[in-house]
Order: sequence, then C-alpha cells, then structure tokens
Amino acid sequence: MQKESTKRQIMRNIHRLKKNSGADHRKSRMEHWQIITAYLMIYDFFAVEASYFFALWIRFDCRFQMIPKEYLNPYFHTIFLYAIFCILIFWMMRLYKSIWRFASYSELTHMIFATVITLACHIAAVTGLVKRMPVSYYLFGIMMQFILTLGARFAYRFAIFLSERKKEGASHPKRVLLVGAGAAGQMILRDIRSAKEIREKVCCFIDDDPNKWGRYIDAVPVAGGRNDIQKACEKYKIEKIYVVIPKAPAKEKREILNLCNDTGCELLNLPGMYQLYTGDVTISNMKEVAVEDLLGRPPVKVDMDEIFCHIQGKVILVTGGGGSIGSELCRQIAAHEPKKLVLLDIYENNAYDIQMELKKKYPNLDLVTRIGSVRDSRLMFHLFELFKPEIVYHAAAHKHVPLMEDSPCEAVKNNTIGTYKTAYAALACGCEKFVLISTDKAVNPTNCMGATKRACEMIIQAFDYKVKVKQADQLPQLFTHSMSDMHVKPEIKERLKQARTEFVAVRFGNVLGSNGSVIPLFKKQIAAGGPVTVTHPDIIRYFMTIPEAVSLVLQAGTYAKGGEIFVLDMGEPVKIDALARNLIRLSGHKPDVDIQIQYTGLRPGEKLYEEKLMAEEGLKKTQNDLIHIGCPVPFDIEEFLLGMEGLMKTSYKNKGEIREILQSVVKTYCPESDTRDPKALLSHLLV
Repeated sequence: MQKESTKRQIMRNIHRLKKNSGADHRKSRMEHWQIITAYLMIYDFFAVEASYFFALWIRFDCRFQMIPKEYLNPYFHTIFLYAIFCILIFWMMRLYKSIWRFASYSELTHMIFATVITLACHIAAVTGLVKRMPVSYYLFGIMMQFILTLGARFAYRFAIFLSERKKEGASHPKRVLLVGAGAAGQMILRDIRSAKEIREKVCCFIDDDPNKWGRYIDAVPVAGGRNDIQKACEKYKIEKIYVVIPKAPAKEKREILNLCNDTGCELLNLPGMYQLYTGDVTISNMKEVAVEDLLGRPPVKVDMDEIFCHIQGKVILVTGGGGSIGSELCRQIAAHEPKKLVLLDIYENNAYDIQMELKKKYPNLDLVTRIGSVRDSRLMFHLFELFKPEIVYHAAAHKHVPLMEDSPCEAVKNNTIGTYKTAYAALACGCEKFVLISTDKAVNPTNCMGATKRACEMIIQAFDYKVKVKQADQLPQLFTHSMSDMHVKPEIKERLKQARTEFVAVRFGNVLGSNGSVIPLFKKQIAAGGPVTVTHPDIIRYFMTIPEAVSLVLQAGTYAKGGEIFVLDMGEPVKIDALARNLIRLSGHKPDVDIQIQYTGLRPGEKLYEEKLMAEEGLKKTQNDLIHIGCPVPFDIEEFLLGMEGLMKTSYKNKGEIREILQSVVKTYCPESDTRDPKALLSHLLV
C-alpha cells in the first residue's frame, strides 16, 4: 500500500515538472507581434538609409558617378547612426507597439511627429558636425523616409481592408440606409465599417436638412429628406434601415418610423438622447422598433418625486399582483422604498415569477406574497387585519371579453363582488386609499366584462359617498359565508363610522403586450406563418404601454381626494387592422403577400369603438396634461347598493338571467348593441 502511494506521488511530481517546463517554454517563446516588430525595425533601418541615398541620387540627375565625394562621404559617415536614431524615436513614439490593422488618425499624427523630430535632429547633426548638405538632400530624403515608413504600416491595414471587402462581396452584405446625417449617424457609420463581424454596407443617408442633400459624408451620399425614403430604398436596394435621430421630437420620430415601416425593410431605432450624451452610439444600442413606437401620441410623463413621497414608507397591497398590470405595479412600487409590499394573486405561477424577480432586484424589500382570491371575504379581512395596508391597488379582475361573455357569472363574482369585498375590508380596517384599475370598456358597456367593471366604478363612487356623509357603517355586507365574528366586532363598527378611506378609479384603454391583448396573439400567428385574424377592418382601440398605465395609476393615487375617475388622454385611437399590418412589417414580412389577414367578424359583446368617457361625463384638468378627471355620473346610490345583493346571489347561483340583473344595476349596459350597425351604434352613444 505504501509503495502504491509513493508511486502515485512520483507520477504527480513528474506531471508537475512537465507542466512547469511547458509553461517556461511558452514564456521563452516570442509573441507573434514581437517577431513582426523585429522585422519592422530592420525594414525601417534600410528604408531610412535608402531614402537619403535616393535623395542624393535624384539631386544629381539619377547618376551615381555624378555624386561628389564631398557629399557622398558625409552620407556614409552619418546615415548608420541616423537610422539607429530613427528607430529609437519610433520606439519612444510607440510606433512599434501599435496594432496596424486598426491604424487611424492617432498613428498618423505620431508618425508625422516622429518624422519632424528626426528631420530636425538630422539637419542639426550633419550641418553642425560634418558638412553642409544640399537642401534637396533633406527635402527629398525626409519625404521618401515618411512615405516608405508610413506606407509599410498602412499597407498592412489596406491589405486587410481589401481582403475584408472581398469577403463582404462574396457574402453579400446587407445594404443599409441611415436616417439622420448628424453626429449619431456618423458614429453608426464608423461602427458599421469598423466592426468586423457586421456584414453591412451603408449605401446612403436620409436627413431633413436641405443643406445636406446631394452631398457626401465619408463617401456616402445624402439621398434627400423623409419623403425620399421610399425612393432611396428602391434606388439603392436597401434591406435594412437604422433610425438615428435621438434629438427628434416624439411625434416627428413616429412619422419617420411609420414611413420607414412602409418600405418593408428591417427597421432598428436608437432609443434616445442618453447614448448620444455618453458617446455610446453603437450598433449594439440599436433596438428593434416596437409597435408602441408607432403609436400616435407622446409617452405619458409623471412626477416620480410625487409618487416617491406618496409611496415611501407605506404598507401597500396589490391585488392581482402577478398579472400584467399588477406585476408592473409591484416593480415600480418596489423601486420607491415602501415599508412593506403585499402581493396577492390567485395564480401561483405568476405570483412566484414576480416574487423571485423582486427578491433578486430588491433584496432589502419587505415583500409578502399570498395566494388567494378577492372573492374570499375571510381572507381579505385577515390580510387587512394582519398587514394593515395603507394603500391598495386593486388590479385583480377577469378581463377577457369573449371568455366573460361565455361565463358572465364568473365575471360578476370576480370583478364586481370581488371589488366590493376588497373595498369593504379596506374600509373596515382603516385603509387610507383604495385605487381601482378600470377600463375604457366600462363606458357604455356592450359586454359583461365592461359592465362588471362599470359596476366596480359605481362601487367606488358609492363607497366614497358613504364615507363623506359618515354612513360607511350602513353599507350592505355582502358575505357568501358566515362573517358574524368579523363584522360585529366593536372596533370594526367604530372604524366604519370613522372611515376616511379615499376611493378612486383609473380608467385606461388596451395595454400593449398584456395577457390577453391582441399583440401576443398577432405575434404567435405571424410566427406560425399566418393568417393574422382581425375581427373587423374598421375596429379601433385606444392603446398604451404597461409602464405608462402603471405610472398613471401611481400618479392617480397622489392626486386622489375621493370619488374621482382618472382618465388618460391616449391621443387618437388605433385601427387594429393597421396595428396587425405594422406588426407583420416589423417582423420582416409583407401583409397580404407573405402573411394573410383574415376578418372574422365582431365577437359577442365586442363593439367597433371604445370610448374614454360617457357622454354625460365632463373632464377636469390635473397637474399632468395627459391625466384628466371625469366628473362622477350621478346615479341612485341606495338603489345600486340594494341591487348588489341580488346581483351577488344570482351570480353565485349561476342563474341564466345574470345579464338582466346586471343591466338593472348598471343602467348604461346595453348587451344587444354589439349586433348594431356601426352608424346606429354611434348615434346611440351620442344621444
């Protein structure tokens, strides 16, 4: 056994010695660049000697016999030392350590500087110590020295350039158009040319400055303004467009992006000014153009300082925290230093994903995640009693219109009754603010989902009224199981009498990229090769991005005084047909050629037009120009609250007449209007 271990030790030592000897051998070998440097030094030595010899030879009519010895002897006496001196100067100027395949203006200036120094020293030394030489000797000599030494270095780069151009020609590089002939455009041009791995060729610029039209930037023509984009793409056979106009206003940029999108070329965009300020304008910073870049309105801007002051140090509950809006609410709230963030969702996978994301990004965040339904009165009271949230963002809801048409009782249970129970628990437990996430489908609803969300808004308005008239303790208690041990507690009754909770709703349109929205559906259909299904060629919707929607919700919380319905000015509505066609183009296909569009007809409960406000609602301004407050529409609050109990009982019994009961509670709900002619529908809405 001992012999075995000794043998293994010997073998390890031998292996270690071989390894070390191999490392020493590698260290003793010269690097490739050092070998090239040695050859370059030898070349420079002979190039310097040859330069001044040819200077004398040219001076005396290119005949060696004509060169007087009085000039030839000083040349032979000084040229060897001068050549050595030149090599030393070149070394000091780091001309032997440059990577010449990337040689640029910096290497050129170093070479010029080194040439001037060697010339001055050569003239002084020869004239002062040996003999005065002809002026042409120095003039022709230094010119040839500069050409021969510089030429050898840049010839290497030129050879590399030619070989790469040859490869590019063989691999057919993509033909590129740059929109923007300013500083950012020039940076992108240089980056494309210098990046070895990029197989692209910039064929032309487009710029709205007429002074640049017909001129060239680094040998690339400026083909005209934005109206010439289509013509330039056809003329130069463009395959890819980079939009590099970070200083352009949002509206102007969207117009240009739409013009570029119509060409069918691959389209990338430089997001903003940040990259230009930092000088980090490169191909890697170019982003694919998203559908939201083509929307017809500027992005929503909010006062983040106000939001920070509103949220910091507060306990906040987000219901539906795993959904599209709820998860983004959690992200933005987590970034504003809340005291505690409570996340509630019935779907465990989504809740788990956002929980892991927030824990990783905000390790110091006090995060609580619970699985449960807002329909569960006991759970909601338990959460409010346990964590005592000061602000509630109620995002839990069923929102898929066709599915809710097939399951209207579930829409009522989750959306309407769930909101009532959550709001009641918030009221009874002393919550400061309750913010409801609503939708433009709540305006003159023609489907169950929209009607249930309008009922939610009416709950908010009813609760706000009861709080203001000090009658919150008279609100009906909608419990589907025994809750007598909770709502008869003296402290609960006292809290209801003294309740000061501010109830508000935030209404916005369709959210791009959210679960159940058309964008993910269209992308899947495009990936499958089509067809892309659109319900009607004239159907329109208002759109916003998820971060915009959440920013609005957070801002609404800071403006809330109670009872408001906050509405975003979403600009002009977007035709779904145009949206589908833009997505097809952005995916590199041609609508109706590569990907077909099919019109399937309006679905149950769907209408052509969505409105932001009901006809009788007015608008009030806020500090944010894009956020407005809709004046509450008066309705009989007592009648509404009485109807809620019947609505709850009908929904939990899953009775077929749920639509009729819902219509009796929400007077603006017209389920039959989805079958109307568009003109008739418009006239109905304007009455």
